[in-house]
Amino acid sequence: MQIIILGAGQVGSGMARSLSREENDITVVDVDAERLRELQEKLDIRTVLGHAAHPQTLIRAGIEDAELLIALTNSDETNMIACQVAYSLFNTPTKVARVRAADYLAHPELFDREHAPIDVLISPEQLVTDHVQHLIEYPGALQVLDFADGRAQLVATRAFHDGPLVGRELKSLRDKLPEGVDARVAAIFRNDEPIIPRGDTVIEVDDIVFFLAAKRDIPVVMRELRRMGGPANRIILAGGGNIGAALAARLERNHHVKVIEADPARAGHVAEDLDTAIVLVGDCADEDLLHEEGINETDVYCALTNDDEANILSSMLAKRMGADKVITLINRPAYVDLVESDRIDVAVSPQQVTIGALLTHIRRGHMVRVHSLRRGATEAIEAVAHGAPGQSKVVGKRIEEIELPPETTIGGIIRGEEVIIAHHDVVIQNDDHVVLFVADQRQIREVEKLFSVDVVFL
Repeated sequence: MQIIILGAGQVGSGMARSLSREENDITVVDVDAERLRELQEKLDIRTVLGHAAHPQTLIRAGIEDAELLIALTNSDETNMIACQVAYSLFNTPTKVARVRAADYLAHPELFDREHAPIDVLISPEQLVTDHVQHLIEYPGALQVLDFADGRAQLVATRAFHDGPLVGRELKSLRDKLPEGVDARVAAIFRNDEPIIPRGDTVIEVDDIVFFLAAKRDIPVVMRELRRMGGPANRIILAGGGNIGAALAARLERNHHVKVIEADPARAGHVAEDLDTAIVLVGDCADEDLLHEEGINETDVYCALTNDDEANILSSMLAKRMGADKVITLINRPAYVDLVESDRIDVAVSPQQVTIGALLTHIRRGHMVRVHSLRRGATEAIEAVAHGAPGQSKVVGKRIEEIELPPETTIGGIIRGEEVIIAHHDVVIQNDDHVVLFVADQRQIREVEKLFSVDVVFL
């Protein structure tokens, strides 16, 4: 696929890195020559120096033959105008734009074809807010990923030494679950390396375990994987920016929420939009302030400022002072794996959250959801099976008969409102939503081919 990416920032660079692994023809446009040079040294891509919304720049980038334009610059206006230019002058088939300003997002009518012809609108702040909210709802989770509009979820948790399943074979999981509850361990990461789970696979201490279950069954399954505390009630959010303010508004009805914001003017603005949440003016790394606000009795502390270092330091301080769970927003991908430890429970990368949403709209075949995992090297995919037996490589076949690429597993199937955990004798039907875990991203093309209908396939 011929793809143009506008913007070589963290998300644009990460997107280029992810897509270049799959033999796409990638061109990246930016006004920063040094940033483009560094990117070209690392990846097999083309780069073009110039303003992303100017027609001549887009022509030099190959817009006349491009199948997909992804506008990821730091300017909402540039992204919107670039999509307009691509539509009006070059009839580019698919246009994706990142838009962050809440004022624009509050008026969705702006983004139809009569105004700003954007096919896919991506809001990183909304995506990250959703992501963090899920982590708060499940106290022991490192990641919570929705499939089929939330009917099924893939949850990651760390196996601790006192976990009920540590040291046991995976096949014992089904024996420990209550009647009517089913789940499947879709993947295990051990020392950052993926392990395809088998029945005789033994979970070890510090393994990151991904399991799939119906949403209603997630709490039950998590209790079998690790000892759980009660639900989160007392929450402190450090940072009153777009993410912190939106998260406080969502949580304040059912939780006791406090927001710490350093800027008095911003704090006042956030307070006006909240009903019960308390907004405090102060430094989130102020030990005295955290002590006064009861950090030792806090269930979840979220550091959500725009400063990675401030987030990391305040999170480590909050954890040392007694916060039960600490979630830290980190923009620099290199920091994410460095800080996840006993001091910081979950590091959230806006880049990876955004890239997963973008990949959903880029994959071939009928891919309706893509989640990027573990720095983008692996993916969890929701694909829809279409066609009749004989016209599809998966419909009408038992799971054990499907020729899956290496290091790819099927975790489950969503059929209407029913969540069916994958077992070898389950038969895939037309319109089933199939959840797959792809440990090797180089196999994505083969997975896409499986879910592409071919009328002459025999």
